[in-house]
Amino acid sequence: MIDTVPLARRTAAEGLGAFFLFATVIGSGIMAQNLSAGNEAVALLANTIATGAILFVLITMLGPISGAHMNPAVTLVAALRRDLAWHDAAAYAAAQLAFGVVGAWAAHLMFDLSTLQLSVKARTGLGQWIGEGVATFGLVLTILGTVRYRPQAVAASVALYIMAAYWFTSSTSFANPAITVARSLSDTFAGIAPRDVPQFVMGQLVGALAAAWVASLLFQQDDQHPTAAVGNSDAH
Repeated sequence: MIDTVPLARRTAAEGLGAFFLFATVIGSGIMAQNLSAGNEAVALLANTIATGAILFVLITMLGPISGAHMNPAVTLVAALRRDLAWHDAAAYAAAQLAFGVVGAWAAHLMFDLSTLQLSVKARTGLGQWIGEGVATFGLVLTILGTVRYRPQAVAASVALYIMAAYWFTSSTSFANPAITVARSLSDTFAGIAPRDVPQFVMGQLVGALAAAWVASLLFQQDDQHPTAAVGNSDAH
């Protein structure tokens, strides 16, 4: 059981997972933009495949240790469902954000870019805010439903959901407050202007809370499985 693993190990797993997830999202975006000759559809496809692949790997590897949330919205839902203590949730969220930002900086360094950046890429408007709400709602519902009925399929389900959500949502499915902040610090393909971050995060939190409520009705109260092996995401 995850709650028998010392908090230090769980927090380290969350930080490591966020580092590689965020580095992959931003790094694959840079590589895709460099190689796609200006074709944004091809760049987004490459970004999508890389993100889905790393999600599957990280959830499979780190899920048994920390649950592989890598996402404060998922961690919040776990705490609300009493699957995770609130002080543990705070440690998770801090590690997700801090190590995720380091992952973004590592991506910059790997591609010989300036480490410290601020994005100028505007992502705003009602459609994109709704897109983030829908993306996060679907992610959290996927996690809770799969954990309840097919726990061995969580890694594949989350990875496939995020790959789909890159394409069916107007926002390209960030679905993760920590990576939204980290991407505001990257003036690259995956970036988002800092001024647009609060609305994205608000949409994500509303979507996550709505999914937790729907899951409590849809999956009933006999759910004895903790919110395990779950990832986040995000996208271009």
